[in-house]
Amino acid sequence: MSRTFAFLRAINVGGHTVTMARLRELFEDLGLRNAETFIASGNVIFEGAKGTEAALQRRIETHLQASLGYEVATFLRTERELAALVKACPFSEAEVASAKALNVALLHAPLPPEAEARLQTLRTEVDAFRAVGREVWWLCRMKQSESTFSNAVFERATKVQATFRGFNSLQRLAAKHLKP
Repeated sequence: MSRTFAFLRAINVGGHTVTMARLRELFEDLGLRNAETFIASGNVIFEGAKGTEAALQRRIETHLQASLGYEVATFLRTERELAALVKACPFSEAEVASAKALNVALLHAPLPPEAEARLQTLRTEVDAFRAVGREVWWLCRMKQSESTFSNAVFERATKVQATFRGFNSLQRLAAKHLKP
C-alpha cells in the first residue's frame, strides 16, 4: 500500500502545541491507517487515502480545525512526488554548499506567474528562490534568523499559503520511508 505524506502548517509553532501521539490519533480518526509522525513539526505519514487529493486535504483540514480549534493548512504529497522532490534541487551543488540553509515551501498548486514575479522581488544577495511545480525552493546564504524572509513574508508577497520544511528534513523523511 502506498503512503501519503501530509505537511501541516501551524503545528508546534506560534503557541499551537500538539503532541505527536494526538496528531496520529486525529489522522486515525479519519480512517487513515498506520499514521506516523516524523519530527515534531507537523509531518504525518499514512496509508489508506481514498478519493481525490483535494477532497482528502479538505477532510483533514476540516477535522483538524474542529479538533484543535484553529486552521491547519495541509499539503499532501505522494511517495512518487516526495521522491522526485528530493532528487530535483534546482540550485547547483556549489550554491547549496555555500548556503547556510536550504528550505522548500510546499504549496497546493504551482505559483501563478504574477505571484512568482512578486516572490522574485524579494530576492537579495542573501536569499534566492526557485519555483518548481508545487514547491518553492529558498536558498539562504546566512542564518535564517538573519534573513528578512519568512513564511509570513512569502504568503504576504505571493498571496499563497505554504508550509516550509528544511531540505535536510525532507531528505531524511524520504530516506526513512521510500524504497531506494
